[in-house]
Amino acid sequence: MKKKILLVISILFGLMFINSGMNKFFNYMPMPKEMPENMLKIMAAFMEIGWLLPLVAVAEIIGGILFITNKFRALGAIVIFPVMTGIVLTHIFNVPSGLPLALVLLAINLWVIIENREKYLPMIK
Repeated sequence: MKKKILLVISILFGLMFINSGMNKFFNYMPMPKEMPENMLKIMAAFMEIGWLLPLVAVAEIIGGILFITNKFRALGAIVIFPVMTGIVLTHIFNVPSGLPLALVLLAINLWVIIENREKYLPMIK
């Protein structure tokens, strides 16, 4: 039962990151109308740094695809972890209204990392 729940959550989590990465390239989801001013400044800074958003988008798409597959889920969790850290920190310091969802996504990512901890052990030995 635990494996089935993890599979469903992994598919939804991966699709969410694939969608987010694709949106950075194609801009098909509208921005919220009432975005805080400091968040608008942050987004303008990201746009000014021309390579940053495409890099994050590629990490989200590749990480999401890897996260969906059972064989490479551990790698996908590690690829997505830095992006997830940035998301959580952004919500802590700039947009606290999105923090509950960010923490749920972080918990899912950490759950997958903990479930696959034996795959990471050779890297630290």
